[in-house]
Amino acid sequence: MNPYNEIQKVFVVKNGVKIYDFVKCIEVLEDIGRFHFGPQFKVYENDLPVIKKLIIYAIRDELTASQMNMNINKGIILSGPVGCGKTSLMFILNYFFQNSFNYKMKPCRDIAFEFASKGYEALNPFIKKESKQTRMNTYCFDDLGTEKQIKHFGNECNVMAEILLTRYDSFIHDKTMTHVTTNLSASELEAFYGDRVRSRMRQIFNLIAFDKDSIDKR
Repeated sequence: MNPYNEIQKVFVVKNGVKIYDFVKCIEVLEDIGRFHFGPQFKVYENDLPVIKKLIIYAIRDELTASQMNMNINKGIILSGPVGCGKTSLMFILNYFFQNSFNYKMKPCRDIAFEFASKGYEALNPFIKKESKQTRMNTYCFDDLGTEKQIKHFGNECNVMAEILLTRYDSFIHDKTMTHVTTNLSASELEAFYGDRVRSRMRQIFNLIAFDKDSIDKR
């Protein structure tokens, strides 16, 4: 199966406008999930409200997104309990985006480990533009809050706080997009990163949250 070919099944073009069929979107999302993660992957009915918001955002349906209190020009923070499927959904959702809005997935723990071995140089891919680019690369930082406060030759750094603050500045000036997944609540994020980072997060992210009682699907 070619997932990119599957995506062509979820819309028709009328008068130059793509009209999406959300039933097909869910079917294709499930097919892509099984392709990447195995036959046990399935879409649960209780998760459909979250998935619909994610798809609305990905296809840039600005009117419906606004009705759902989302801003398509901000990133996504997808929160929920451990095992509810956040990482898998963000991985699959990338197929629904136009190419210019695609993102790279990066576990926060990996960034922390890279900082421990390389120092501040390890943060450059996430806080600097590549040559000839007008903005930083778009990233989805996976499992925000699972990384630890890391030291490199005695220099301690909250690496994700540094990255988020820098990318906030780039969002304000260059419209750099950032997405994250996290198991933490808003109050836990503030305790972990401080009120300054939490305040910036409110400005650059749409919050999409699984129910706190969402089942562990692992």
